[in-house]
Amino acid sequence: MSAAKKIRPRERDAILQSLGAGIVPRIGQQHIQVGRVNEVSALVGDLDRIAEDGSAIRFVIGEYGSGKTFFLQLIRTVALEKRLVTAHADLTPDRRLHATGGQARNLYAELMRNLATRSKPEGGAMQSIVERFVSSAIGEAKRNGIPTQNVIDQRLGALHELVGGYDFAQVVAAYCQGHESSNEQLQSDAIRWLRGEFSTKTDARQALGVRTIVDDANVYDHLKLFARFVRLADYSGLFICLDELVNLYKLPNSQARKSNYEQILRILNDTLTGGDGIGFLMGGTPDFLMDTRKGLYSYEALQSRLAENKFAREGIVDYSGPVLRLANLGPEDLFVLLQNIRVVHASGDPEAHAIPDEGIAAFMEHCSERVGEAHFRTPRNSVKAFVDLLAVTDQNPGLSWSDLVGKVELETEENPDLAPLDPDSGDDSGSDDELASFRL
Repeated sequence: MSAAKKIRPRERDAILQSLGAGIVPRIGQQHIQVGRVNEVSALVGDLDRIAEDGSAIRFVIGEYGSGKTFFLQLIRTVALEKRLVTAHADLTPDRRLHATGGQARNLYAELMRNLATRSKPEGGAMQSIVERFVSSAIGEAKRNGIPTQNVIDQRLGALHELVGGYDFAQVVAAYCQGHESSNEQLQSDAIRWLRGEFSTKTDARQALGVRTIVDDANVYDHLKLFARFVRLADYSGLFICLDELVNLYKLPNSQARKSNYEQILRILNDTLTGGDGIGFLMGGTPDFLMDTRKGLYSYEALQSRLAENKFAREGIVDYSGPVLRLANLGPEDLFVLLQNIRVVHASGDPEAHAIPDEGIAAFMEHCSERVGEAHFRTPRNSVKAFVDLLAVTDQNPGLSWSDLVGKVELETEENPDLAPLDPDSGDDSGSDDELASFRL
């Protein structure tokens, strides 16, 4: 990032507040990213393929703190710039790809709540997407001098060939009718159905005249329908980011794990061979991928498809396969990251830097002495301390950074927040929201 580039106050505050709280910022990632040029280029190629009515899937694999969360957030931001609609969610015990107790529908509902476009990057974009489809249909009808309903029916006919497409099209048509008749209740019911918020078929039939709802059995089918629909609304496609897939690995029931892995296999097969403008980016740990007892490699069909390229050995890297492995943070990357944070703190003004480069170097040396190797492996607390240091120097102009650096207290490796998560412990303290996520 150019040091002379000004940073908007909203972005500056959002970044610093997130870093100060020890979490990954939702906006402004481009101001603090470092490295990972090849990985980003590979994913940008995937986004271009999706925008050309293709499909893609990637598994981003790395240790806790290696950068999965930040990587997913950054690629999602790039996808928005390419006019893709994005949806993101973390998998939890209550949100899975396959279930029979409502957990898969919970995942779908979370994805729809986080639906984002370039004009609504923070989520909640469902209604604006449907409105865009309606406005486009109205414009075409006026240009051609034909009834709007004819245009809508013609466009939605493209959905009928997909599983569940007829009811999906009927719900969108109901929203269009509500739009033209100013029936806000009908519009609200249609949006609720599209978000997966109806819990019974009876309620859906009474409200919209359809006989199906989004349930555990058809979540993936509805995602494919929605990917087709966003293209009808003049977007480039649908990009879905799923993080914390380690929660599937931690499921105690082997049949539940197998069912979720079968769903992943279905998605993998579809995206590697099909189209429809849909893409998936999934984040997980090496154990989630490679454990032959509980991980993806425990399912033979997935192991054969996700196995490493046998020619990629001894430093040779292959970025074309479905698995991208993220290395841990290095000292050089952390130095550049702290420089970038300093620039954000100064709103992009090189004359307003609170700490010089030698101050950053001294701070890193102090952290390394106090924390050791974990300073680079999971440097959340180090980054948080650096943001605190910037805040103190900013508010106390009479103090020098050299008076403060040696006094800062950092957590040691005994802190459970710095330890890798035990897959069987059920403890989420090692979440990928750690700030090692910034090696990008």
